[in-house]
Amino acid sequence: MMNKKVAFYTLGCKLNFSETSTISRIFVDKGFQKVPFEDKADIYVINTCSVTESADKKFKKIVRNALKINPDAYIVSTGCYAQLKPQELSKVDGVDLVLGNKEKFDILKFIDADKGIYKSDNTQIHACQIYENDKFINSYSQGDRTRVFLKVQDGCDYNCSYCTIPLARGKSRSDSIENIISKINSLMSHGVKEIVLTGINIGDFGIVNVNEKRKYQLLDLIKEIDKLEGLRVRISSIEPNLLSDEIINVISKSKVFMPHFHIPLQSGSDLLLKKMRRKYLTKLYTDRVQKIKKLMPFACIGADVIVGFPGETDELFSQTYQYLSDLDISYLHVFTYSQRANTKSINMPNNVDIAIRRKRNKVLTILSADKRRKFYSKNINRKLAVLFEKENKDGYMYGFTQNYIKVKKQFDKKDVNRVHKVKLEKIDSDNIFLA
Repeated sequence: MMNKKVAFYTLGCKLNFSETSTISRIFVDKGFQKVPFEDKADIYVINTCSVTESADKKFKKIVRNALKINPDAYIVSTGCYAQLKPQELSKVDGVDLVLGNKEKFDILKFIDADKGIYKSDNTQIHACQIYENDKFINSYSQGDRTRVFLKVQDGCDYNCSYCTIPLARGKSRSDSIENIISKINSLMSHGVKEIVLTGINIGDFGIVNVNEKRKYQLLDLIKEIDKLEGLRVRISSIEPNLLSDEIINVISKSKVFMPHFHIPLQSGSDLLLKKMRRKYLTKLYTDRVQKIKKLMPFACIGADVIVGFPGETDELFSQTYQYLSDLDISYLHVFTYSQRANTKSINMPNNVDIAIRRKRNKVLTILSADKRRKFYSKNINRKLAVLFEKENKDGYMYGFTQNYIKVKKQFDKKDVNRVHKVKLEKIDSDNIFLA
């Protein structure tokens, strides 16, 4: 194999980023040169997402862009969309190999790189039935960002009516606490200062082997990680019904876990939460937010919200808007509902017109910006620890405080991956604090 080059593109969540990074190391360990996706490569690997329709459309555009750079490139599709719709992806012009979520970590078994044989007349498909995807495979992102995304859990046993993730990822399963602590210690020994714990349903952490009894609770993992020193840890996202008082209490006293929570809401209407088959109502969500703010007044709290779910009338959307407006949260991730095959919601009546869905998305996006400004304003004149990242953007470097406030300063190489105490005084036009 002569200096073969490989490039990667990731769609979707932080978990996908951690897995792409792991796949990239498989190639590098076999002698490939990893290059940016915008560069000419022999192989382009696209890790797909299935959460929204736009992710599907974006995939086709990414394939076209790769082939513009190198018309002879070998195109690999993997990830959730590849697991759910392998035949559909195989028909996209230029795609040579489709790998499901189980097969993606064995990617080189399906590419005869040593012989230099890449292109074939027929697209290869290797995607097992999702029930066969029952093993936990450790992944982490290293080198891509200052913060490391560490996968601790995969799969989901929930059955939300709009979601394809259980069909794409399989049942809930986790790494062992021993393995996680060992990996964190290894990452710290290589200079990593901040880790984001990622998974599909992190709050359900603790089922090590599918179909066997739960071995741990998430609280057990948090307590073990909390014993470490010289590290900042965030939890990427946690369901409100799994965010216990005990977890909040431990994090409120921790020097390791940051006061930053991302808690999916999806709707401020109890009627819609029931239709979505969520495992909580707004009363519980409000209780979780109030508990956090009581113990950590400056904690950052983000929420996921879906607009345009079937049956979301103007009145119910207004109910969600008012609920979010009154809630002491810091920002929103707003998703426009899209019909996904093999979900319960696809057959629900009273679909919302797509133009109305998009309008509601804009309304909540504006509310999110207002929430973030107010949250930032509450932190003016506070002196907080900022971990600066390595990317140089137009002469500036960026970092985040413990409570996830974005800060920028003039780029200085010696400040990369270093924690600085910064007094938050001035916010620029992009709603970023200047250090």
